[in-house]
Amino acid sequence: MQVYRFPFDIQSCNISFKSIMHPSEEIALFYNSNDTEITEESREAMQTQFEWLFLSMTVTNETVNHFGFNQTMIIYTINMKRRSVLYIANFLLPVFFLLCLDFGSFLMSDTGGEKVGFKITLLLSVTVMQLILKDILPCSSDRIPLTVAYCIGIFTLMLVSLLETILAIHLIGKDEQEEEKQRGDDSQAEKGCFTVVKKRSRLPSVENMSAPNKEGNTSRNTDVSQAIEKISDELGESRKTITLLCSRSYDKKPGYWTGVAQKINKVFAFIYIISAIVFLLTLAIMWCPPREQK
Repeated sequence: MQVYRFPFDIQSCNISFKSIMHPSEEIALFYNSNDTEITEESREAMQTQFEWLFLSMTVTNETVNHFGFNQTMIIYTINMKRRSVLYIANFLLPVFFLLCLDFGSFLMSDTGGEKVGFKITLLLSVTVMQLILKDILPCSSDRIPLTVAYCIGIFTLMLVSLLETILAIHLIGKDEQEEEKQRGDDSQAEKGCFTVVKKRSRLPSVENMSAPNKEGNTSRNTDVSQAIEKISDELGESRKTITLLCSRSYDKKPGYWTGVAQKINKVFAFIYIISAIVFLLTLAIMWCPPREQK
């Protein structure tokens, strides 16, 4: 059997009639040469057609020389077509739906391991479908069937998509490591700022400094007031610095490698979808069965 276009294949079967012992001079074989009439009579005579659908029947004759004399041989050629609806519903469509799910995975976030686990599950599902194909596909063809190429192509597309996701997660992880390092440096700076504020908060208040000098001169009070104003200005600057450090986490922009990963995702998604469409269209053209023989 030629199963290159399985399950859209058309098979031909030859049935030959001739005498074993007698030459054509002793036994003359006659046949109906009207192929259309033979086809209609055969179709009416058939009660059931299981996996195969009867298409047509043709008849020819030829003269052969097998035993040292000429013999007339009549050859009936039966053309049959496989019922493909069941294979489409049970095999081809589920694999195509898995590919559509892989398309949808591009909308998932790259952070975490949910996207990788989802893609690995899809790969395992295609592997299970290939095991099912091994049981239903006849092993009597010298060429690789298009159905096998269909499964291998989709499996390859999903594998490349998984590798791209792993690369994107790796790039995002590099930014996270840099952010953790920067966060540690910021915490050290914040501790230093809080230490300065704590030390300055221990300075005496205005009342404590001015109380002993109530009977002093005016110049002494002026010096104390200037010192207090200077301390207040420094405390205000320290407060601004702490506020700026604390607000970095809210104004944080995506890192360099995260931006690279996002660009790779966009370009790869476009190339991936175009490649899948071209692959499926090419297979569909190759899958088209030849014209029915009459």
